This record gives sequence, C-alpha cells and structure tokens, in this order.
Amino acid sequence: MAQKYRLTYFNLRARAEPTRLVFAAAGVEYEDVRIQRDKWPDLKPNTPMGQLPVLEVGGVTLCQSMAIARYVAKETGLAGKTKLEEAQADMLVDGIDDLRGRQAVIRKASEDRKEECKKELADFAPDFLSKYENLCGPHGHLVGDSLTWADLVFYDVMSKVLVVLPGALDGFPKLAKVMDTVTANEGVATWLAKRPDTPH
Repeated sequence: MAQKYRLTYFNLRARAEPTRLVFAAAGVEYEDVRIQRDKWPDLKPNTPMGQLPVLEVGGVTLCQSMAIARYVAKETGLAGKTKLEEAQADMLVDGIDDLRGRQAVIRKASEDRKEECKKELADFAPDFLSKYENLCGPHGHLVGDSLTWADLVFYDVMSKVLVVLPGALDGFPKLAKVMDTVTANEGVATWLAKRPDTPH
C-alpha cells in the first residue's frame, strides 16, 4: 500500500514549495492542506515546534521545511543516486539559503528600504551564482546526471530572484539549463500550471 502524505502550510508557496515541487517531480500524490491565518493559533500548539510546514506520514508529524523536503526526496528517489551525490545535493541546498535570505528580505522590507535591499541582492548574486555555476554539472543538473531535489530547490529560489533581477542568470549557461530541466519535467510543468496563484 502506497504511503500517505499530508502536507500542511499556509496558502503560500514560501517554505512548503520545495516539498511540493519534489512531490510533483516524482509524480507522488499527497494531501496539500492550506490553512488560513486565523486558524493558525488553534493549530500551533499541536505542531512539534510551533511552526509550519508540517508533514504527516506513517503516524509521525515532521517539521522544518528542508528536513521535510529532504525526507520526501529520499523517499521518492530524488535525493541523489549515491551517498556522495546525496551529500552534494544537501550541500547545495544548504548553501542556497544565503541567496534565499537576501531575496526574502526584499519582500519583508519597508518601502523606503526595498531599493537598498534589491541593490544588496544584485551585489551578492553574481559571485554566489558564479560558485554554483562552477559546481554545476554540464547536463542541466546541479548534481550527477539526473534530477535531484537540489535542482528543484534552486529553481524555487531562483525563480523568485529572477522577478527582482531578470538578467541574473545571464552568463551562467549551466544554471540556466538547470532551470529549463526543472520546468521540462512533466510533473513539475503540470504543477506550475495548476498551483494556486499566491503572493509568495
């Protein structure tokens, strides 16, 4: 009998989207529960760490977004083909939090600080992306020769960066190819076409 998964988060992409993308790429069904903000105070005491997202599976409730995404990647064969590839994917996912943080701060910044935050991202991104370009494989994958959750997390973060910096991947052909590889995945393409239109 197939494992049943129940993912709970707000009606946003944000911290739950990497896991949703892994499920989509793997073609694995799950329950995508989206709660309204006014329901959160009642739910919060019943979560492991008072945070969302949470994933319920096999009678266990997991929290921490990247732990959830990593678990689902391992369960669906998207964590890497070998232990070394798994470690490389983990390294790249952990590293991209630096870029995610600088992108996310723009959304949270007051209006008078938004331009300053955009400039900070624009100053940071080229060197960061240069390092990832050097680490990236030549075949449209960050690790190895097949899709991993590292590609999906990179796509999730980078698609938000490109809204702010449309030319950010100019001069980084291998990373641009990763973006194309992700969107060419049938499951991901279907998900991107039907996912709810949310602010972030």
